[in-house]
Amino acid sequence: MARTTVLLTALLCALSPLAQAQQVQRPEVAEAARRLQQQVVDWRRDFHEHPELSNREERTAAKVAERLRAMGLQPKTGVAVHGVVAIIKGGLPGPKIALRADMDALPVTEQTGLPFASRAKAEYRGEQVGVMHACGHDAHTATLLGVADALVAMRDRLPGEVMLIFQPAEEGAPPPEQGGADLMLKQGLFKDFKPEAVFGLHVFSSVQAGQIAVRGGPLMAASDRFSITVNGRQTHGSAPWNGIDPIVAASDLIGTAQTIVSRRANLSRQPAVLTVGAIKGGIRYNIIPDSVEMVGTIRTFDADMRRQIFADLRNVAEHTAAAHGATAVTDIYENDGNPATVNDPALTARMLPSLQAVVGTDNVYEPPLQMGSEDFSLYAQQVPAMFFFVGSTSPGIDPATAPSNHSPKFLLDEKALDVGLRALLQVSLDYLHGGKAG
Repeated sequence: MARTTVLLTALLCALSPLAQAQQVQRPEVAEAARRLQQQVVDWRRDFHEHPELSNREERTAAKVAERLRAMGLQPKTGVAVHGVVAIIKGGLPGPKIALRADMDALPVTEQTGLPFASRAKAEYRGEQVGVMHACGHDAHTATLLGVADALVAMRDRLPGEVMLIFQPAEEGAPPPEQGGADLMLKQGLFKDFKPEAVFGLHVFSSVQAGQIAVRGGPLMAASDRFSITVNGRQTHGSAPWNGIDPIVAASDLIGTAQTIVSRRANLSRQPAVLTVGAIKGGIRYNIIPDSVEMVGTIRTFDADMRRQIFADLRNVAEHTAAAHGATAVTDIYENDGNPATVNDPALTARMLPSLQAVVGTDNVYEPPLQMGSEDFSLYAQQVPAMFFFVGSTSPGIDPATAPSNHSPKFLLDEKALDVGLRALLQVSLDYLHGGKAG
């Protein structure tokens, strides 16, 4: 990943004494990080060993609520199925902010060999699967618990209020269930407590441990889910001319669908991706089936491009199937996807020195656009937001080739826990204190 200077950094440092002051890590941040370092590691390892799928985070939510109560907070549980929300009220007047961590794991069988590796299994889409924190949400949950502990410890001299959001189902609730940020907001998350700003982080394998990546404006792509059913006519495999082969039609469709991005989308404007992630058709080697089903994802940044890809996919599916004598039914679940994650440019520029204070100016950089998606984007549509990546790949390992998030071999350097704690705490305190360094 190319390292480029974050926009506005030089301008802020040159023109703003306040920004220069914030480039010093607050002593209370350093003290809290030292005190909580092992505790956060222990929390993370416990969550890692006991992962739970989206909308199934019962144990995780119970542990989070238990620990928040031990800090003297009064968490609200059962938000959007298993979400946990708590408010830290400072002893001094000040702004309101929200901090978010996601809690769910993925249907992935772990292959890390860690002593605390997951052995959990669950049912997903009718199949028995392994369950793993292959995306790092265990680290996010433990980190926010650490930040909560630190903020509670200084509550008497803390200006303002902080909402802690422990969110379920970021990876997507299993259809037809609802969940995640969307359901939390629908249930009134920001109705009685409207923050001025919301912050979140994500451990990221393509960033070296000890570094932070952030950019103002678009950061992560919008994601949309689609399904296509190709209907043919079943017959014996030895006599394909007596039926209509949906497998051949589906194969042709998959290849042709790739030309939507490579030949029809204007990639000079914004990147886009169309991926078929699963295909299912037939049950026996010598039977041509009646139908083939496939599911996939579309990733975009531009709203017009998004709508055009939807139209092109429907067109390609219908006419490619027809060329084989088959038919195709295309469903694009426009209301279930995530919009692009867009960091508020002014907020990001303001808080950039806070991140630099934690790891140094040279270790904060602007990443390229990410085709991954985040439902943190829904909070960012409600209030100014900043979302940043914390490096999770150990020094000596090339982030470009390290097992990625969602891999069964995704391996977190636990230095990311310390960096994440310091960064999120520094950002919170700098914002609450109106930018005044400690």
